Amino acid sequence: MRKPDGKIVLLGDMNVGKTSLLQRYMERRFPDTVSTVGGAFYLKQWRSFNISIWDTAGREQFHGLGSLYCRGAAAIILTYDVNHPQSLFELEDRFLGLTETANNDCLFAIVGNKVGLTSERDTEGGEKEGPASGKVGSCVSTKVPKQVQPEDAVALYKKILKYKMLDEREMPAAEQMCFETSAKTGYNVDLLFETLFDLVVPMIMRQRAEESDQTVDIASCKTPKQARSGCCA
Repeated sequence: MRKPDGKIVLLGDMNVGKTSLLQRYMERRFPDTVSTVGGAFYLKQWRSFNISIWDTAGREQFHGLGSLYCRGAAAIILTYDVNHPQSLFELEDRFLGLTETANNDCLFAIVGNKVGLTSERDTEGGEKEGPASGKVGSCVSTKVPKQVQPEDAVALYKKILKYKMLDEREMPAAEQMCFETSAKTGYNVDLLFETLFDLVVPMIMRQRAEESDQTVDIASCKTPKQARSGCCA
């Protein structure tokens, strides 16, 4: 199998939907809940490049493997659950340190998943009374507000750039790298991955050019002629 040209890694706490995001994009389906053990990856061809996308386990017992999977990564997707603020906190507290083995110019995407998870409970039709109106057959909707706002993700993104000592002017804008997604409905999932692919490809091409400049063509290097030695010079 051809060696991947670049690597993207998903990090985040358990149950934030990393596996679901990846399978929604690669397999176009929303899977049953399955916990990732260790890590797993898909290979995606984008233009003429092969990009591996690694899914990692969020469980504490597999935490140490994260830095291994991040080694040489061109981009990292830090994933949280928009309905659980602690999962955003965990990205900075537990997972950011694992990215030390990634490339120096590694890109970071902050992704709030489960935005499409229904937050409404409807009682409709039938012989039921709505507690608010007292009328038969009424519809009552109780909406739970989202717990993590986009500006919270933007703040984390800017904090990461400072932590990595990356110049904010040379990196993609926070608005471009912070996403809200729904693996269940597919909302913004294609946008997330394909935005990163488009950003990673120039990095791959630049790396190839640098490696080419450093390559020495042995065949083109001629051995200097040695002067003939003799008794009379």
